[in-house]
Amino acid sequence: MIRFTGFTFDPNFKEKSKANFERTQKYIDSETLKWTEMYMPKRTGTLVRSGIQGTVIGSGILEYKAPYARNQYYTNAGRGIDGINAVKGTKGLRGPYGFERMKADHKDDILKGIKK
Repeated sequence: MIRFTGFTFDPNFKEKSKANFERTQKYIDSETLKWTEMYMPKRTGTLVRSGIQGTVIGSGILEYKAPYARNQYYTNAGRGIDGINAVKGTKGLRGPYGFERMKADHKDDILKGIKK
């Protein structure tokens, strides 16, 4: 028979754990904003700035406040100078589903940064 009677934690475990979680979440939020910027549609930069202004670093929620953000995220054709379907100039990364494409390319980079 095996009997478990419980665990004894460091008295400061809760405070240390919470501080580590908060620091990790802030890192994830800021890195996600940084990496996603190069994938988001951009004409004047207002959409990108609305993500920086609309996000509370550490909340775990990235919010783009521009009124056209949702439409651009789902329907942008990526035909701008740095777009994925650029007609003129060099093809880039900007276009629809920027966050999803960023995750596919840079999720491991973010996870490595967390481990450091």
